[in-house]
Amino acid sequence: MKIVFFNHKGGVSKTTTAYNLGWMLGILEKKVLLVDADPQCNLSGLVLGDEFDKYYTEDTTKEHNIKDGVKMAFGGKPIPIQAVDCYSPDRNKNLYLLAGHANLSEYDASLSLAQNSNNAISALQNLPGAFNELINKTSEKYEIDFVLIDLNPGLSAINQNLFILSDGFLIPTNPDPFSIMALDTLSKVLPKWVDWADRMKDLFADAAYPLSNSRPKFIGGLIQRFNIRNGKAAKPYRENIADIQNIMQTKLFPSFEKARMLFDNETYQIASIPENFCLAEIPDFQGLLPKANEAGVPVFAITDEEIHEAGEVKTGLMQNREKFYAHFEKIANQLILVKDNAKIK
Repeated sequence: MKIVFFNHKGGVSKTTTAYNLGWMLGILEKKVLLVDADPQCNLSGLVLGDEFDKYYTEDTTKEHNIKDGVKMAFGGKPIPIQAVDCYSPDRNKNLYLLAGHANLSEYDASLSLAQNSNNAISALQNLPGAFNELINKTSEKYEIDFVLIDLNPGLSAINQNLFILSDGFLIPTNPDPFSIMALDTLSKVLPKWVDWADRMKDLFADAAYPLSNSRPKFIGGLIQRFNIRNGKAAKPYRENIADIQNIMQTKLFPSFEKARMLFDNETYQIASIPENFCLAEIPDFQGLLPKANEAGVPVFAITDEEIHEAGEVKTGLMQNREKFYAHFEKIANQLILVKDNAKIK
């Protein structure tokens, strides 16, 4: 199952969410391919850790990334796209990284032209299906169960392309007015992207790399990055959280339903996805985050020893760690139930 993490607003923890859910799915014995489609390469940095610089300079690994994986298509070379060799962290061998590249956006102009030429320019006909081919080939190589795709916060041709090849999508948000504005935009833009794919699939059916037959469907949203006071979101955030939940139910749902971008009701019910589509409210990681970064793992995967504290401070951090583990375990199991009951490969 291919799942995109997308919101054209930045700073909503798309990358962190993809990383955490990918790691948790690995703990639950699912094989996961993390696809870093953001030129900032933050997801690659989280997975590679201290190996980041070396990965992009060593001859054995520097071309094993999303940009070089499709360069034969974008360069017009008569060489078929092949699976990329993926990095897998020592502490989670069910996790594989299709690394990002800082210059990935170089392909955006060519892809935009290809996607808007109605296949009139034969030299470009293989571009719209190239990323799908790369992801499929790499997934087959590692027998992947879940592909999690991290997009950058923009409405680019590359983002459109990677969105329409997905089976489902998650919308991370944070509780501020700009997230509410962004959700309004997404309710209009995402159905247009899917409509484009519906109209173009036949035109690209004979390309070496045809468009995916997938149809992106809304799994749900996440509200993140807020402070807790007395066991609940601090007062400045509560109103925005309620507004985001409301707009997911009253604006996103009708728009996605009209565009046939929803799973059947039974799938949502089995996966315990609420009517407002908010999968979780996840507060700031606070004191756990620097310790997790130092250990090179998500906040819920640090060991007692890696907390490096004692007494009440350590007890509090351990309790928070378990809360975050429960959050991401719940969401990961929801994704598994969606995949199984919607019968997605």
